[in-house]
Amino acid sequence: MMYPTIPLAQSIIEICRAKGITDIVISPGSRNAPLTIGFATNPAFKCYSIADERCAAFFATGMAQQLKKPVAVLCTSGSALLNYYPAVAEAFYSQIPLVVISADRPHDKIDIGDGQTIRQENVYANHIVYSANLQEEASAENDNKINVAIEKAISEKGPVHINAPFEEPLYDTTEELTVEPKILDVSFENSFSEDLSPFVEKWNLAKKKLVLVGVNQPNSIDKEILERLAEDPSVVVMTETTSNIHHRKFLNNIDVIITPFKEEDFKAFCPDILLTFGGMVVSKRIKAFLRKYKPHDHWHIDTLRAYDTFGVLTKHFLAEPNTFLNRFLPATHFVESSYNHRAQEIKAYRKLKHDEYMTQIPFSDFKVFESVLTSLPENSQVQISNSSAVRYMQLFDMKPSVEVFCNRGTSGIDGCTSTAIGAAVASGKENILITGDVSFFYDSNALWNSYIPKDFKILLINNGGGGIFRILPGHRETAVFNTYFETEHNLTGEHLAKMFGFEYSQAHNLEELNSNLEAFFSKSDSPKILEVFTPVKKNDQILKQYFKELA
Repeated sequence: MMYPTIPLAQSIIEICRAKGITDIVISPGSRNAPLTIGFATNPAFKCYSIADERCAAFFATGMAQQLKKPVAVLCTSGSALLNYYPAVAEAFYSQIPLVVISADRPHDKIDIGDGQTIRQENVYANHIVYSANLQEEASAENDNKINVAIEKAISEKGPVHINAPFEEPLYDTTEELTVEPKILDVSFENSFSEDLSPFVEKWNLAKKKLVLVGVNQPNSIDKEILERLAEDPSVVVMTETTSNIHHRKFLNNIDVIITPFKEEDFKAFCPDILLTFGGMVVSKRIKAFLRKYKPHDHWHIDTLRAYDTFGVLTKHFLAEPNTFLNRFLPATHFVESSYNHRAQEIKAYRKLKHDEYMTQIPFSDFKVFESVLTSLPENSQVQISNSSAVRYMQLFDMKPSVEVFCNRGTSGIDGCTSTAIGAAVASGKENILITGDVSFFYDSNALWNSYIPKDFKILLINNGGGGIFRILPGHRETAVFNTYFETEHNLTGEHLAKMFGFEYSQAHNLEELNSNLEAFFSKSDSPKILEVFTPVKKNDQILKQYFKELA
C-alpha cells in the first residue's frame, strides 16, 4: 500500500475510510497531491478525476443524491474551492451530504503574496453544516474535527468543509502508516415520540386539510399512507413531479388546478390545516395563494428544517414523513366534507380542457414535453434542468415508475448536467436529462467527463435563448430584452456531441421528434443527445393561452 508521507493527509484518508466514504471526486492540482495519491492508490476508494471544479462538485452532488451517503470532492488551494460553492449551496438547501476537502497553504503563507493562496477557512460559512479548519500537524484535535465533519454530513444531511494545510514536499510516499487516527463512533437517535394527541384532535375537527409535497425521494412513503390520505373526503393532496408520489386522486399539476381560480375559488380552496413535507416547491402560484389566503395552521414534517414558506408555520415535527404519518394517521378518522370531492371535479374539468388544448397547438416547447414524457422508458430516471424545463414538466402526468430529480435547492441552471451525470454513475439506472439550451451550454464542461454511462441520454430543447424570460412578467420585444435577458443565440449541441463522443440527432418538428424518440431511447454503445429546435416566438404565447383555456 502506498501512503503520503504527510501525517495529516494519512489521518484524513484513514478517517474517511473508517467512516464509510468510498467515492472521491478529485479535481487535479498540486497542493492536494498528498490526498490524491493516498485516495487513488487505496483500493478502499473509487476515485473520479474531473478537471472543472464546478462540474466536479455537482457531479459529486449527483452521486450523493443517489447513494444517500457522503461523497467527497477534493481540490487544490486557491480559487479552486470557490468553484465548488454553487454545488455546496445546492447541497445545503437540498440536504445532500457532500464532503468538501480542500488543500491549503500553511497558515504562515496566507496573505504574504504566495500564488494560489486565498483565505480558505470558513469560506462556505453561510451554506455549510460544519467547517473543520485543520492545523498543519496531525493531532487528536484534528482527528476530532474530521470525525465531527463527516458525522455531521450524515446526521444533518448537508455539506461540510475540511480545510487541510500542507507544506512541501507534497509527492513523497511511504509504504507504512505513521499515524493511528482516532475514530469516533457516534450513533444518532432518530426516534420520534412526541405526543400527537393535540394535533390529532385538531385534524379530526378540520373539514379542509391540504397536504402539499415538495421534492421527495422515490418510494419513501408507504402505499397504505397514500391510500388513506386519498380516501379521506376532508383531505386534498397536491404533489409535484419532483415529489415522486403518485395516486389517481392526488392533484399532481398544481398550476393547472389553481391558475384559473378567482377570488371565491381561492377562498373556498383555502385549507384549515396545511401539512407539508419534502423539499422545495416549484410552483410560485401555490406559494402566492397560501401566502395571501393563509391556513389557520401549517405543520411541516422534516428531521432537520422547517421553512416558514407561507408565513404561517405553527408546528415543526422532527421526524421522517413516513414515520410521522404511520403514527399520526391511524389515530385520526375521516371527516365528512366536500373538500376532496370538489377538488376531483376541478381536476377532471382541467384534464378535459388540457387534452382539448393539446390537440390544437402547433409544434412548441409545450408539445415537445407532451411527446417526450409519454415516451419515457418505464423504470428510468429523469433529471430535469431548472428554469422553464422543470415548470413545463409540472403540467403533465408522469409515469409512476419513472423517478424524477432536479436541483431545486437553489433552483440554479449552473450544474444540472453535471449533477445528472453523477446521478447516472451512482444509480446505475437508465438516466435521461431533459434540459433547456441555456442550462446545457452553461454547464457544457459537464461532458468533459470520462465516466458517462453508455445509456445516459440528453434531451436538449433549444429555443434559442432563455425562453423563461418571455413567460415571466416584464417581457418586451426590445434589443435590451433579447440581449440581456433572453440571451438569444444560434448555438447547437452538434459539435459538442461530436467532441465528447455522443450520438447526435435533431428534430425541427413533431414528426421528426416522434420518429427520433424510439431510436433515442433504444440501447446504444454510447451516450446520446437529441436536440429539438422549437420556435422561440411562439412558445410563450402558446403557454400563456393554455392557462386562459383552462378556465
